[in-house]
Amino acid sequence: MNNPEEQLKEMQRKLQNMFGGKRGGKAPKGMFGLGAAIVTLGALGVGLNASLFNVDGGHRAIKYSRISGIKPEIYSEGTHLRIPWIEMPIIYDVRAKPTSIQSLTGTKDLQMVNIVCRVLSRPNQAELPHIFRTLGTNYDERVLPSIINEVLKGVVAQFNASQLITQRDKVSRLIREYLTERALYFNLVLDDVSLTHITFSPEFASAVEAKQIAQQDAQRAAFIVERAKMEKQSTIVRAKGEAASAELIGEAIQSQPGFLELRRIETARDIAQILQKSGNRLVLDANSLLLNVTESSSVENPKR
Repeated sequence: MNNPEEQLKEMQRKLQNMFGGKRGGKAPKGMFGLGAAIVTLGALGVGLNASLFNVDGGHRAIKYSRISGIKPEIYSEGTHLRIPWIEMPIIYDVRAKPTSIQSLTGTKDLQMVNIVCRVLSRPNQAELPHIFRTLGTNYDERVLPSIINEVLKGVVAQFNASQLITQRDKVSRLIREYLTERALYFNLVLDDVSLTHITFSPEFASAVEAKQIAQQDAQRAAFIVERAKMEKQSTIVRAKGEAASAELIGEAIQSQPGFLELRRIETARDIAQILQKSGNRLVLDANSLLLNVTESSSVENPKR
C-alpha cells in the first residue's frame, strides 16, 4: 500500500465509483432527481404563464378556439385561464373613441359644402363575438367612414346652404338620429355626434357677403327715405303752426292793439339780456334796438 502507483490507482477507483465509474455509467439517483425537479418546475412555470391572460381596465376579451372557433363568453377586467396553443384571447377596447370624418357634399340649392363630423363610438359589449366574426378588431375603420358620409350627404341634401347655418340645430339632430340608427345595425354605440366645421365654397362666401352688403345698403336707403318723409311732415306741421300763429297774432292785433306793444317790450327785454351777457361794449341807438320802451309806440300814435 505504500507504493505510490497503487495509491494513485486506488484513488482513481474511488473517484470513478463516486461519479459514475467508467464512461457510460449511470449517474447517482440524487443528482438525477434534482435535475428532473428543476426541469419539471420550469415546464410548469412556462405552462402556467401560457395558460393565463390579463384584461386591462376599459377592455373586454373573447376566446378563439382552434377546435370550436369563437366562444360566446365575454371576459371582463382581470386575469383569466386559457388552454395554451388551443385557445387565444382577443382583446377589445370598449372605451369611447373619437373619430372625425370630413365630407364634401352638396346642398338642396346645389352649393358645395365641406362638413367635418366628429363621433364618439364604442362597441356593444354583448355583441363582441359577432363583431369579431363580421368586422374584426378594426371595426371603426371599416364602418364609420362609410355610414358617416352616407348620412351627411342624405341629410345635407334636404336643406339649402343658408339653412345649414340658420337651422344648424335641426341638421345636427337629424344627423345624430340617422347615424345612431345606422351604427346600431353594426353593433356600435355612438355616445356623441357633433358637427365641428361647416365650410362653404369661396364663391358662395363671396355671394353671401355681397348679399349682406346689398341688404345693408337697402336698409340704409329705406332709412334715408323714411327720414326725408319725417322731415317733410315736420316741415308741414311747422308751417301750419306758423300760419296758425300768424293768424292768431293778426287777430290779437286787431282785437287788442296793446298786444304789439307787449311784444315790443318783450323783444327789448331779450335784446337787453343778450347785450348784458356780451363782453363787447357797443354804442347803438336805443330806438334801432327797440330798447326805448318809454317812447310811445306806433300803436298809441298811429301817425308817427
